[in-house]
Amino acid sequence: MWPTRLRVVQDAAVFVILTLYTSHLAGSISISSSQRSFTRSVQDSVFFSVDVTCSGVPNVQWTFMSSAVSRLIVTWQPLNITEDYSNRVQAFANGSMVLSDLRLQDTGYYVVTITDAAGSSKDAGFVLKVNEVLYEDLHYLLITALALAAMAVLSMLSMWLLHKAYKKMVVWRRRRRMPANDATELQPFEDNPDNNRPETVN
Repeated sequence: MWPTRLRVVQDAAVFVILTLYTSHLAGSISISSSQRSFTRSVQDSVFFSVDVTCSGVPNVQWTFMSSAVSRLIVTWQPLNITEDYSNRVQAFANGSMVLSDLRLQDTGYYVVTITDAAGSSKDAGFVLKVNEVLYEDLHYLLITALALAAMAVLSMLSMWLLHKAYKKMVVWRRRRRMPANDATELQPFEDNPDNNRPETVN
């Protein structure tokens, strides 16, 4: 009976040691990132920046998860990009990843898994929301901008015409206030017969 209990104790001790050792190995992996949540528009790019520290050369794996699907994006070392992301993913040695030409279906959760040389791993999650570009709104804004520009041009033209009309009216009023230049009529000189008579001496 004692040997059985001793074996149980030994097994428990081994399990505790293995658990502590695994926890220690996992604790040696560090994943840090300055931003975990992103909002982008369709056809934009997103840069999932991470800084990984671990023992040895890490194996990096990025996975996409949503309510409808879960799929592998890329792994390295060695580099292996899945077909769905072959032209849209750029991987970096520090574990970071760029995903370009975003689509609405890219909205979801992105998990990076770092595995060290000892086989221990650690995860970090990111959230991406992709918004649709509403071309109807852009069309409306364009029409509004054109209408405002046309109104501005008409307003400037109206002000120019009013200015020209005002100047013409001022000139017309000045001309009306000027005195009339009447020609002076010359009166003809008439001979008086009395003026030709000699003076009478009384």
